[in-house]
Amino acid sequence: MDGLVGFGATLLTMLRDIFPIAVILIGFQALVLRRKIKNPARVAMGMILVLLGLTLFLEGLEMALFPIGRLMAQQLTAPEFIYESAVVASGSVHWLDFLWIYVFAGAIGFSAAIAEPALMAVAIKANQVSGGTITVKGLRFAVAAGAAVGVALGAFRIVTGIPLHWFIIGGYVVVIIQTMSAPRLMIPLAYDSGGVTSSTVTVPLVAALGLGLAESIPGRSPLLDGFGLIASTSLFPIVAVMAYAQLSQWKADRLKLRIGPPQ
Repeated sequence: MDGLVGFGATLLTMLRDIFPIAVILIGFQALVLRRKIKNPARVAMGMILVLLGLTLFLEGLEMALFPIGRLMAQQLTAPEFIYESAVVASGSVHWLDFLWIYVFAGAIGFSAAIAEPALMAVAIKANQVSGGTITVKGLRFAVAAGAAVGVALGAFRIVTGIPLHWFIIGGYVVVIIQTMSAPRLMIPLAYDSGGVTSSTVTVPLVAALGLGLAESIPGRSPLLDGFGLIASTSLFPIVAVMAYAQLSQWKADRLKLRIGPPQ
């Protein structure tokens, strides 16, 4: 019964969120463009499917993915797990003693980015517009690799206590340098790829990890140190996508040099 009540509440919430979008689209079509909607029954059915799909997706996350992610974050950041081996061995804790935290953070960042519906949509559209030059799998894996690096470095920042702005400034310096030499067609896509990682799947898992880690380490503030992982998760996919484009261009140039000019 509680499950049905929760599903109904989520359905009403999604209806409230989607209704303004439908009103704007249909209103512009009818009042501004003054054109009839082609296949209105199909459009209505599509709206219903979107509503049900988003509702089921969010309910699935709440019932399965979020609890597992929070549980793993709590277990990996529990003092008895983090400190036991280090204290027994040397009586002190070093940042290397948190290796499993970095591995888990990177794995969460990669898997969450791969599962992002927004990233799937961007990758499919980029593949269509580029005529297949940009592959869906290649773009998704490049973004996911960048997200994994971003979450792992964010966890490292929380452990070491290094100020967040040094990571952000350093990352954007790299982005600016890459922008000067990356293929022009990939630059806008790379910048958009950073934004699509901060969506429905990634944000709750990454935020739970950051807060759990900050609460478990003495001297860290959940408010000051627990947040910031999402910022690095959005930054490093830009670096990864432009690096992917630069590597592809370098390989293409090498191939042209090896083959030689056309006869």
